[in-house]
Amino acid sequence: MTAPLIIENEFITLSFDPESGSLSGIASRKTGWAPLGCPDKGFLFKMMVPLPKRRNNNIYSEKQRPSSIALSPDKKSIVLCWDTLASEYGGQMNIQVTATVCLNEDGADFTMKIRNNSPYPVESVDFPIIGNIRPPEESPWLKKFFYEYHAGFEWELWPTYRNTIGYYGFDTPIQSSGGSPAEPFVLYRSPDQGLYMGEHDQSYDVVAWQSELLPGWRSMIDASVPTAEEIGGKAVSTRVKAVHMPYIQPGEERELPKVTIAFFEGGWQKGVDIYKKWRNTWMSLPKTPDWASDIHSWQQIHINSPEDELRLRFTELVEVGKECAERGVKAIQLVGWNDGGQDQGNPSHDVDPRLGTVEELRQAIKEIQAMGVKVVLFVKFTWADRATEWFRNELIDYAIRDPYGDYYVYGGYRYQTAAQKLDINTKRLIPMCFLSEKYLEICEKEFQKVVALGPDGMLFDECQHHSPALVCFDQSHGHRYGAPVYANDIELLNRFKKLAPEGFLMAGEALYDRLTGTYHLAYFRSENKDHIPLSRYMQPHALCMTAVTGFNDRDMINQCLMCRYIISYEPYNFKGRLTDFPLTVAYGQKMDALRTEYRAYFWDGAYQDQCGARVKDLDTDLPHPSYSVFKHASEQTIGVVVCNYEEQPVRLLVTPDEGTDLTRYRLVGTDTWKSCVDGIELPPHSAAIVL
Repeated sequence: MTAPLIIENEFITLSFDPESGSLSGIASRKTGWAPLGCPDKGFLFKMMVPLPKRRNNNIYSEKQRPSSIALSPDKKSIVLCWDTLASEYGGQMNIQVTATVCLNEDGADFTMKIRNNSPYPVESVDFPIIGNIRPPEESPWLKKFFYEYHAGFEWELWPTYRNTIGYYGFDTPIQSSGGSPAEPFVLYRSPDQGLYMGEHDQSYDVVAWQSELLPGWRSMIDASVPTAEEIGGKAVSTRVKAVHMPYIQPGEERELPKVTIAFFEGGWQKGVDIYKKWRNTWMSLPKTPDWASDIHSWQQIHINSPEDELRLRFTELVEVGKECAERGVKAIQLVGWNDGGQDQGNPSHDVDPRLGTVEELRQAIKEIQAMGVKVVLFVKFTWADRATEWFRNELIDYAIRDPYGDYYVYGGYRYQTAAQKLDINTKRLIPMCFLSEKYLEICEKEFQKVVALGPDGMLFDECQHHSPALVCFDQSHGHRYGAPVYANDIELLNRFKKLAPEGFLMAGEALYDRLTGTYHLAYFRSENKDHIPLSRYMQPHALCMTAVTGFNDRDMINQCLMCRYIISYEPYNFKGRLTDFPLTVAYGQKMDALRTEYRAYFWDGAYQDQCGARVKDLDTDLPHPSYSVFKHASEQTIGVVVCNYEEQPVRLLVTPDEGTDLTRYRLVGTDTWKSCVDGIELPPHSAAIVL
């Protein structure tokens, strides 16, 4: 057997098969973890080149022989070239590939250049492929950790494997999530170490993260992974890969976005730090209007939907403003003010004449602003309402199209009536192509209607995705075949900024990370005891706001303190008034007062998630899950927030990793400090700050 070609530094070792160029070995120099296992599981790339009568025509790197391999003298990089590739059903193909792997200070960068001189398109490329990812020795589990809807989520890889795509279409259990830029990285992690894979290119081309369990589960009933190297005479492996969708046409040359892999030690935060380190070299937060940067709370209120509730006339909104002013709520997010109500008539931003006139809405906004309360209007440009004549006669030309020439359809949102609950007359929404200059011009005209009403800002709902579309195939829009539909998200927002007055707040729903460099504030929902505040950790000082809907919702208020979230009061799922849940508002006022008093820690300080301290339940001797650590804005000290979401009291011991001792704590809603040297007594549904 020919000896492998090796590149390595103090962090990582990569081995390549000189016969095929496959990645035959990968190991952490720090911990010794070698997830790939046996060399016979070595792969590097897989390419799909559809034929006219056989779409599923693949090219496997392990079946090719490179035309050249160049290992750098310092063994820090390797360049592998193929002058031609053999496909499974189309024979030899005139496709040239150059794959380059360079070590960096954290791990390794994988880049690939493809020159397609064949008569067929290169549709997808899996690169890099890690042929097997086994857990470190004695690890109790291995999970996939990823970014979605402003939070972190995890799927099991071992000892059970969670299948996320229908069994009917694939031979083996499979996981597929997101794609850049909405999901810029993924972690494959055990409790104390992991492997990072991230798209480290400012491209908008699709890079998704997938894995598959081969040959399949040991037992379907519990989704268990086979424990031996083989089962039924078949090799066992969990293959992970970055999946690119470049749609490289005949005669085109393209370079795929760079993918970085690296090992890390510690929890998920250490893996995310790899992404943050790269991201911070080119992106920073925008300057935010002063009123939004300070500690404050909002109310979201919906006044109409496609089923015609017509809850409040514009002239009645002034009473909502008074209620906010009396309770210190700084801003109103007004939803359903547009013609037809929320999720109808998109992307129209005409006012609904049944609720009043343009002048009546403009006057109501002025009167509310005079009380010291800001007004932010809910807007939506991602989709068009398929049921409108506007869509049927004009907007249809700017819809995102699939490879068959049909527009994509999003299922829409259901409101109030039996017909909508049964999904009978729901308004279907069509994702529109932001790469179409004509559609961007329509958005600009509609946004000018918003600005003309005199609000303090907008909240762009569904700005974070184009579901269910990832790429557009309609070249009449002025883009290439298979162009990534996220590519003009920031361009559209920048055009809005040019049309808006100074100090106009640009807010959006559940921003993916790259959008936080342009938008001022992110709104989302985080109602989960196990919520992982990934976006907050990625951007410690970004403005983030979450919904609070319960009628004595101490737990969500406490989560806002723990995660540095702004409160958005939303009784009756944002159909009600502040007077509908006085207990929640009163507790929210107490929490905001406390974090204002100690804002140097819990607002101006740097959020560190759970890095910097440990919290233990004294009765169970187990780690307590609900806490966060903040670093003081100017001093080398930390503050901790601990929460108890349960019905029973808990006794907790907070231990800093290093630095200043933590000696006292104070519950939200009290003025009394108590010693925490011997532990914290935390009542049900309560939170405390620890200093």
